[in-house]
Amino acid sequence: MKVKIHHEGTNIIVLLALALVAINVLLHFFAAKWLFITVLVISVILMCLVLNFFRLPHRHFESESPLDVVASVDGVVVALEEVLEEEVLHERVLQLSIFMNIFNVHANWTPVEGVVELVKHHSGRFKAAWLPKSSTENERSTILIKAKNGDRVLMRQIAGAVARRIVTYAEPGETVNFDDHIGFIKFGSRVDVYLPLDTEVFVKLGDVTHGGQTLVARLKERKNNA
Repeated sequence: MKVKIHHEGTNIIVLLALALVAINVLLHFFAAKWLFITVLVISVILMCLVLNFFRLPHRHFESESPLDVVASVDGVVVALEEVLEEEVLHERVLQLSIFMNIFNVHANWTPVEGVVELVKHHSGRFKAAWLPKSSTENERSTILIKAKNGDRVLMRQIAGAVARRIVTYAEPGETVNFDDHIGFIKFGSRVDVYLPLDTEVFVKLGDVTHGGQTLVARLKERKNNA
């Protein structure tokens, strides 16, 4: 699998590398050897962790149906339940939530193919992302997609206790496909996807998902796609 560095991490990686090089050069000439070696080891570990966080593997989903629902992110399924979504849909839906830790790929993929109808940012708090209230109280970005069968699927990027920046690429009116990157969340968080209640679900609590690859559900055929 091809892996590159996500463009969201370019500035951070360059600035961090320059800072670490400067610090280690100064320590090499002006500090005790043991201190220089200790800081050098810590610097290498820190750089590897940041590079790992911003990695971007190339992924392609082989769809069996235009109604497939694919995991938007790498992580673990932490919620799968019927809820009342009151901010956008105003109806009872199925909530599927996937939590990402700092070691997961943090790029976000499109969960369904269709047309983006709404993109909205919500200011909020920075509670731990695995808590149920984070869906409605945390800093978040909402993306509403009209799927090919006419269903409206809501995707919500949620900041966590560590995550402080949500990036959303989707724009209202654009057509999105499974291989499209829809956003990026920096340093640990979760993504919620809200689906119609009659959606066929293929995952359960505790399952591990891979963004842009794991088939998590399938929408129902509709006679009228209006």
